[in-house]
Amino acid sequence: MIHSLFLINHSGDIFLEKHWKSVISRSVCDYFFEAKEKAAEPENVAPVLQTPHHYLITIYRGKLFFLSVVQTEAPPLFVIEFLHRVADIFQDYFGECSESVIKDNVVTVYELLEEMLDNGFPLATESNVLKEMIRPPTILRSVVNTLTGGSNVGDTLPTGQLSNIPWRRAGVKYTNNEAYFDVIEEIDAIVDKSGTTVCAEIQGVIEACVRLTGMPDLTLSFMNPRLLDDVSFHPCVRFKRWESERALSFIPPDGNFTLMNYHVSSQNLVALPVYVKQSISFFDSGPCGRLDITVGPKQTMGKTVEALMVTIHMPKAVLSANLTATQGSYTYDLATKVLVWDIGKLNPQKLPNLKGSLSLQAGAPKPEDNPSLNIDLKIQQMAISGSLLFIRTF
Repeated sequence: MIHSLFLINHSGDIFLEKHWKSVISRSVCDYFFEAKEKAAEPENVAPVLQTPHHYLITIYRGKLFFLSVVQTEAPPLFVIEFLHRVADIFQDYFGECSESVIKDNVVTVYELLEEMLDNGFPLATESNVLKEMIRPPTILRSVVNTLTGGSNVGDTLPTGQLSNIPWRRAGVKYTNNEAYFDVIEEIDAIVDKSGTTVCAEIQGVIEACVRLTGMPDLTLSFMNPRLLDDVSFHPCVRFKRWESERALSFIPPDGNFTLMNYHVSSQNLVALPVYVKQSISFFDSGPCGRLDITVGPKQTMGKTVEALMVTIHMPKAVLSANLTATQGSYTYDLATKVLVWDIGKLNPQKLPNLKGSLSLQAGAPKPEDNPSLNIDLKIQQMAISGSLLFIRTF
């Protein structure tokens, strides 16, 4: 399936390559470089590129491009998922996925890639199994390997790789048994000037940290599973039971992993946690405009809104902003025309307000449309979709 893998940095240099079936020349990446030059941002490069003899499938993670070369037709999402799994393994092993870290651990990187793909097909992609085969690098282990000529590769094949539960290593024992599940939801909403929600949807993910002895069998139930749509699961989840009972039944991996991803569409009622009152106007006479923005809590269920930030992409005619913020601080970048108001923690007793004047370029026409506002925030211990979890352990 996958013949070669190239790692390319942000400036377009190939700093690592790995081939499985046959060596493919670096010149195949020229098609990718042409697409990269045409794209305004690195994220806008097409993930699948067709060449006369190959398919190039790429992802962009941590300012790095993971480019795979496929000679025959293959499911693109399957290859994309594998590339993301490679980046996740690098993040888990080395603490971060960057060019400098990969170069410092290049031997371990090649060992991981050799085990993750067998003749071009994914083999071992679970962190639990890989850490039994290839021990994570440490300073002491690196010194010992240098003196003795050893390597991080284990002598025996992990027992989990030979079982029907390859994601969990065998013989797990803990003094304190614990399991944590974090429900992380992101709201993407469009609200008009009057405050009416035009469109709203939720992207959710459940991150798990399970440290249990033996081979536990867990069952998770949702308060309202009908809200969840476009779900994707970790391979440990029994999909047939989800289809019949809408319950998650699984034997979890040991340690940290992503249990599932889901989507809540705009057809369901999505309660926005904050509201925004904004008034941005530009005058016909005189190079001036006015701005007045107030943010307040709406549906927070008594929780505190944190890391609140308002971002406004101003028209090109706006030269400067003379504003006063009752809470937080603001910055205006003259080059990018972006106004950022960093509020921080929202105080419901005294609503934050940003008010003042905008200076326009002399002789420039009045902006036809008012700029849009982007609101970023965090609320701990609150699920907007209302999909609470109930756990049973066997």
